[in-house]
Amino acid sequence: MPSEIIKVKNLSKSFGKLCAVNDITFSVKKGEVFAFLGPNGAGKSTTIKMLTTLLNPTKGEITLNGFSPITNPNEVRKSFGIIFQDPSVDEELTAYENMEIHGVLYNVEKKLMKERIEQLLKIVELWDRKDDFVKKFSGGMKRRLEIARGLLHHPKILFLDEPTIGLDPQTRNHIWDYIKDLNKKEGITIFFTTHYMDEADRVANRIAVIDHGKIVADGTSKQLKAKTKTKTLEDAFIKLTGYTIREEEGTGSTLMRMIHTRQRR
Repeated sequence: MPSEIIKVKNLSKSFGKLCAVNDITFSVKKGEVFAFLGPNGAGKSTTIKMLTTLLNPTKGEITLNGFSPITNPNEVRKSFGIIFQDPSVDEELTAYENMEIHGVLYNVEKKLMKERIEQLLKIVELWDRKDDFVKKFSGGMKRRLEIARGLLHHPKILFLDEPTIGLDPQTRNHIWDYIKDLNKKEGITIFFTTHYMDEADRVANRIAVIDHGKIVADGTSKQLKAKTKTKTLEDAFIKLTGYTIREEEGTGSTLMRMIHTRQRR
């Protein structure tokens, strides 16, 4: 059986009197495609921030690729790539320049970086546009570039926070085709959030649902539907989390900048 590349045990995070994440425990196996679902403000982004060294837990344990984000943050950062819902590429640079800057930040050896940039830009079908300024790219092209950039330093885990938000259905399908292909070819573990239940149903090997800071369900899509006696994952999700509209939880390019800032230290 595959070993667990992410282990979370009794993890909590409080901001004053607000408990954003409340004693959650889960694990993700190496090479797994894992969906982390929840309404806005449920604790998804706070959890991802703790996994990616941006926040220290109030209590609990995290192990990512064998390292603790608290005691070995640099090793943890080398272990993952991350793509947030808001674009974080520099539109005033070319596609190639965006890749180069990321490689420098992660100390990728120059010869390897050159080979890896060409390989990844070809995978996401942007090699012919490598010298074009990103401001000329469509939303789907920018997302494909971010995926390529996030994989440049050979991460073991790829975090994706709403990776297809705002994209048309055709582009969404293409993005997931790229991600699934990378998962198969390179054995990368995929940890993603989405509000598109059809994506989670189609792509994820396993799903965890978080609500009000607690994990309320964990299993395959089939298991969650059976547990809730529903026919679709969307219906299962609503039955588990309710109908109340939630306030949004901030992530996006700000977090990408925070990771890059910490990586320079």
